[in-house]
Amino acid sequence: MNNRIIPIVLGITRCYLIRGDSLILIDGGTPNKAGAFRKALGKLSIDPGEIKLIVITHGHWDHIGSVRDIKELTGARTAIHELDRECLEKGKERRAPGVTRWGRFMTRMIGSFSGSIRIPTTDADITLGDEFPLAQFGINGSIIHTPGHTLGSVSVLLETGEAFVGDLAMNMFPLTVRPGLPVFAEDLQKVKESWKMLLDRGAKTIYPAHGKPFPVTLLP
Repeated sequence: MNNRIIPIVLGITRCYLIRGDSLILIDGGTPNKAGAFRKALGKLSIDPGEIKLIVITHGHWDHIGSVRDIKELTGARTAIHELDRECLEKGKERRAPGVTRWGRFMTRMIGSFSGSIRIPTTDADITLGDEFPLAQFGINGSIIHTPGHTLGSVSVLLETGEAFVGDLAMNMFPLTVRPGLPVFAEDLQKVKESWKMLLDRGAKTIYPAHGKPFPVTLLP
């Protein structure tokens, strides 16, 4: 199976469509972006009903904000790790502290307004554990538990080496000036362990939720 990768920016978050025998979406962007998502699909001549699965890399507001509306638009199933499930289903706020000086500054800046953001909730159709193969959706890869940014963070790793990692890496100003590890994390040691696992399993190109893709050779 050959996969086509299509980025769609929803707010500050770069989401990704992966087309194999069917379509899956990675992340749902910030709130109130269903209209922008529908417009993007129209430009791509994609019927919303073609999307069969929404993979949520973790439970932060900028990744789950429009999931409910996109789910209603597409009829797709949602998948999130069990440790972040309450964020999607109950609107539980989850924050990752800064792990660098800049990250701590940005945490204070973001925290000043993120607490007032309302996230529309929806049910998780698939509760993820350690690994979930995507063959049933026509995708040659798996969803893998990669904790660290949040304890329930997951990544999608394709057999050809593309790794869709949510916020396990970042490549966008003002979060970072160069590709690298996240400036926010619940457990930085787990971030490093997750990266070792992804590299051991053949990750070659990183597709972050904030910024453009980059080769793993640019990781520090």
